[in-house]
Amino acid sequence: MDETSTGSQPTGVFGVAVQEWAAVRPPIAFVLGAAALALIGYLSFVVVQRVLDGVVRRSNALRRAGWTGPLQARHVAARLAFLVPLALVGNWLPYVPAIPQWLLLLLQRGLAVVAVLAAARALEAFLNAIADRHAARQKPGQRPIKGFVQVLTLVAYLMAAVVVIGVVLNRDPLVLLTGIGAMSAILILVFQNTILSFVAGIQLTTNDLIRVGDWIEMSDMGADGTVTEIALNTVIVQNSDKSLTIIPAQNFLSKSFRNWRGMQEGGARRMQRSLSLDLSSVRFLGEDELEHLNRFALLRQYLAEKKADIAEWTAQHPAAQEDVLNSRRMTNVGTFRAYVTRYLRAHPSIVQDATLVVRLLPPGPNGLPLEVYVFVNDVRWDVFEGVQSDIFEHLIAILPEFGLRLFQAPSGSDMRAGMEDVGA
Repeated sequence: MDETSTGSQPTGVFGVAVQEWAAVRPPIAFVLGAAALALIGYLSFVVVQRVLDGVVRRSNALRRAGWTGPLQARHVAARLAFLVPLALVGNWLPYVPAIPQWLLLLLQRGLAVVAVLAAARALEAFLNAIADRHAARQKPGQRPIKGFVQVLTLVAYLMAAVVVIGVVLNRDPLVLLTGIGAMSAILILVFQNTILSFVAGIQLTTNDLIRVGDWIEMSDMGADGTVTEIALNTVIVQNSDKSLTIIPAQNFLSKSFRNWRGMQEGGARRMQRSLSLDLSSVRFLGEDELEHLNRFALLRQYLAEKKADIAEWTAQHPAAQEDVLNSRRMTNVGTFRAYVTRYLRAHPSIVQDATLVVRLLPPGPNGLPLEVYVFVNDVRWDVFEGVQSDIFEHLIAILPEFGLRLFQAPSGSDMRAGMEDVGA
């Protein structure tokens, strides 16, 4: 067969006429035929793209379902329309007059490769449009699907790569798939981190360990903020200072992290802070001091009940009547603890049906810690800090009414005042 013969002889009246004319003017016939086929391919692409774009823009069903914007943004119609001219040109290539056989085979395989890649890109665009629509309509706390979309996209391109290799080598793609198993060990070694992150990303979304919008802490990575994106290999966290921390997905399975989702969903944020009281200021209360504290509306019922309890106990223990040292008496720190408890019970920003504890911790070199353990009914950070500050500002300011002082290490002015007193 000479170099101008074709790989397949067109049949029909049109095919015979073309071949007869090509036999007279081979070069001109080839150029004109190739140009006509290219023009037909371009026109078919334009027509199909405009038709698909019109369907996307004007379809009320797509608009109501929220598909119009994502499909247009991802250019799904254009990528689908690109498959039509490839199919037309591939089917009509044998009709190009005087086309050499080697060029016909080369173009057919090239068009097949381009068609496979175009189909993969069209599928990728459609999957991304699905992810965009889901993100636009995603409710708080709903799982993201970006990781799943990336997995499907990766699988699509891997399958496309196998088909392309089969087309280029003129081999059945199924036969090539059997040979990939022999390369799996090398692939695992080379793409170890990618595979681990890929598996971790699937586990994170499947087990619902983290979601977009969760507030997490991972001290090893310096992350303390809100999850803004969960991708195939990485998780992006926006910290409180607006900086971004990119964490490999596999770290969430190999390192510990804290997720504050339970606090956010519960609508309450824990407050656990203590005041260090000066041990030298702790003492019993006298009758005049009890009368002074009786002015506090929050303490009146407590003081009355406590006095009645002590009087009943004293009546049953004669030794208590002989000497005050043998009797029960109220302390300023115990009364202050009762006041703090009742103050928090009456506070509008404290969750009353959650744990509420005011306790004394073991004394130490820094005084006697009085710890407040409660929950604020607003999880917003600025609101929470405002409530916490208001409460402790009040407690610090009210301490002198109970004859208590905060523990504070002596400063330079304290040392100078002491030396002046000694010198005087």
